[in-house]
Amino acid sequence: MAHKTFISYKYSESTDLRDRIIEKMGEDAKYYKGEDGYTEDMSDLKADTIKKKLRDMMYDTSVTIIILSPKMTESKWIDWEIEYCLKDETRKDRTSHKNGLVGVIKKVNGNYDWFKAKGTDCHGTSITKYKMDKVFDIISNNHFNSKPEQWHCDKCKTYDYMNGSYITFVEEDDFINNIDEYINNAYDKSENDASGYDIYLP
Repeated sequence: MAHKTFISYKYSESTDLRDRIIEKMGEDAKYYKGEDGYTEDMSDLKADTIKKKLRDMMYDTSVTIIILSPKMTESKWIDWEIEYCLKDETRKDRTSHKNGLVGVIKKVNGNYDWFKAKGTDCHGTSITKYKMDKVFDIISNNHFNSKPEQWHCDKCKTYDYMNGSYITFVEEDDFINNIDEYINNAYDKSENDASGYDIYLP
């Protein structure tokens, strides 16, 4: 099922991945509501004007794809876009509910080491750890936030990969190859009114 989507990303380092995602959407790209390289350049506009234009783009979307990249925290807009997407907004008689979100980890120099590190669980099995200082608090605090916790293993407290977090993290290659699965998973969480997650808002 196609869903109206918005992509939140740092323009200077993730435009290429944004374009790959839109291309991979195929026919479903007609439901994409964000910038696409053909929309108006907003770089010279005042902050309030940019916020209004972005808000209009996001208002009737249901899924937000966040591109996680090394310098994303330098962006003026990503954290605000995520905050907006996690709120309900009413215009006249219509309410736009919070979006489902998925974080796509950008590949840099052929790997994901800028954000991912290896660890070991209580069974001696290799697990992934994330360098949360590389992303905004609104992203890190909405990861590993299911309630009650959805563990992959109760003993070593490793979270269920797909459903243990409101914002699932996925490598760009995996996302591109399974785009419908991850978009649908994000949408399904939002359709349940996010009641199974402890949603963080600043």
